[in-house]
Amino acid sequence: MLITKPYNRERAVAYARTWALSRNPLFIDFTGIGGNCTNFVSQSILAGSCTMNYTPSFGWYYISPEERAPAWSSVEYFYDFITGKQAFAEQNGGAGPFATEVPREQATLGDVVQYANGEGDWYHTVIITMIDGDEIYVSAQSDDALDRPISSYNFATARFLHIEGVRVELSDDACYEFLLQGGYENAQDV
Repeated sequence: MLITKPYNRERAVAYARTWALSRNPLFIDFTGIGGNCTNFVSQSILAGSCTMNYTPSFGWYYISPEERAPAWSSVEYFYDFITGKQAFAEQNGGAGPFATEVPREQATLGDVVQYANGEGDWYHTVIITMIDGDEIYVSAQSDDALDRPISSYNFATARFLHIEGVRVELSDDACYEFLLQGGYENAQDV
């Protein structure tokens, strides 16, 4: 049974701010071998969701450098998974975080921004870690940044991905507790 739980934006932002300028040894660092930006954002979103999707090829997971989904560390594959585009559409209804593309004004803390160049190639993924008035600040890796103003980046196009929630699988025991307690928000340790 799948249920939707809230995405913990505070945890995602706290993780991003903690690790933006260094590397968590639990994950490989792709800096210099393709870039670490989406890997870092995936880690941050994992901190706010604590749920992976282990679907081979089309999921979103990291077990080791050799056992990970393309969506974990690739700008385009991440977008496809999180928004349910193309071949990922079937999996978007499965476990894990999910998002919709929104206008800049609707983006908030813990959401994702991706940049494209003039040729339309999406090349960088960052996470929103602060908003002050009209200015959005992001944190990133590869080109390491902590609360960098989005206005300081040189890009042709940006897309904003609002994390709507996280789908989680409940075990039979958790399902029972869910029903007995009257819903997810009342169930303990589900």
